[in-house]
Amino acid sequence: MNWNKEILKNFVKKIILDHQFIVVSCREPYLHAYSNQGVTYITPASGMATAIMPIMTACGGVWIAHGSGEADREVVDELDHIAVPPEDPKYTLRRVWLSKEEEDGFYYGYANEGLWPLSHIVYSRPTFRAKDWEMYRRVNEKFCEAVIQELHGKPGFVFIQDYHFSLLSRLIKNKRPDVVVAQFWHIPWPNREAFRVCPHGDDILDGLLGNDILGFHLRYHCLNFLETINHNIEAIVNYERFSVTRYGRESLIRAFPISIDFAAISEIASSEETEKRSAEIRGDFRVRDKWLGVGIDRIDYTKGIIERFAAIDCFLEKYPAFRGKFVFMQLGPISRIRIPKYREYNDAVYRVMVEINDKWKLKDWQPIIMKKIHLSLGEVVAYFRAADLCIVSSIHDGMNLVAKEFIAARVDHDGVLLLSQFAGAARELPEALMINPLAVDQFADQIRNALEMSPEEKTRRMSKMRNSVERNNVFRWAGHILKEMKKER
Repeated sequence: MNWNKEILKNFVKKIILDHQFIVVSCREPYLHAYSNQGVTYITPASGMATAIMPIMTACGGVWIAHGSGEADREVVDELDHIAVPPEDPKYTLRRVWLSKEEEDGFYYGYANEGLWPLSHIVYSRPTFRAKDWEMYRRVNEKFCEAVIQELHGKPGFVFIQDYHFSLLSRLIKNKRPDVVVAQFWHIPWPNREAFRVCPHGDDILDGLLGNDILGFHLRYHCLNFLETINHNIEAIVNYERFSVTRYGRESLIRAFPISIDFAAISEIASSEETEKRSAEIRGDFRVRDKWLGVGIDRIDYTKGIIERFAAIDCFLEKYPAFRGKFVFMQLGPISRIRIPKYREYNDAVYRVMVEINDKWKLKDWQPIIMKKIHLSLGEVVAYFRAADLCIVSSIHDGMNLVAKEFIAARVDHDGVLLLSQFAGAARELPEALMINPLAVDQFADQIRNALEMSPEEKTRRMSKMRNSVERNNVFRWAGHILKEMKKER
């Protein structure tokens, strides 16, 4: 079946019936802020939110998330609800309010100084503090209360997102064992030896086994999870069924590779507005027949941005013919700057960029341009259309939707994707030029290979990748998860 928004919508109608459909995430899909025009809204930079938004517009229901915008309280009703999308409401956003202490301990502390580095093998040591764990537990309980309220005593499907809520499914099941609960873990699951350092590991594993269905991007991550369970807590692990039974209840462990709304991005990429903006971007960089490369990421130590810059430095050293003719644009917002490691990484990225530009710059040219900005989806697509190549150099990544967005944007079947072999997307996109971000010489060679690739080869590779992403789109991902939830009902 070729899944699309309408097929998913009709499918949902058949399975949800009188059930409440609730999505829970930390990041909200719309954030309200003050501006010169009054209160306005933006869509935060988040791969998770980008994936879930088209599902909610197709399915309706309630999305529960942390209200983090400075003007978020201005626009909600007495139940903390607001109908979204603002221009054409399709579902309800329920905002949960956190104190600064809760946000610091739950989000910046336990989730992103503890679980994030624990799950990503980038050699950054996780930090676990007792006070952060208490805030993490408190916030999971607060979100549980919101879920119970939004169920209104009715049967329901609850779909939890990510590592911020490892305790939530168990808390919901303790109060409403009849509710079908699924969770998708958007980042890698570490191997059992790495997980052993977590001082609250048993509580986290028990919490996750409150789910009827627990999803990961890759079968490899599922196996890591089963191995972790098998060596840490008392439970029956069934490797044939890919399930875990604890307290007489079975949790199914499944691989659901996440994706994007291919049709929507392709439509944006084909618009006159995007064509015009793309031409403007290319016009800025086609002096002396320059090539343009792009990378669009949060400034995060898992994304391999410093390694990317090092490869560009090596590329210019090895292939002097490209000096003055290749420009790389690094775009994306700063991230989690309240965490010391992120501040240090942000400073290091800037310092490396300056060193490389000072080394190679000419009178009217420098190799790397960095803009630490949040881009709308339209702007992202325009840069993808303008680029000769896109680099995704994650040191470790659950999937990486940027790679798939670049492919969807290339309605011209042109452009080359350089993709880290350590991103989950590499399993689905073998036609990309694979890179090991830590092998700088090989990485540099692949940049040259991309720029010298024939038009015919570019078209062949891009066409195959586009067919793959179009077929395995976000609606197929959601449909498969909802099918499993239907069985549990």
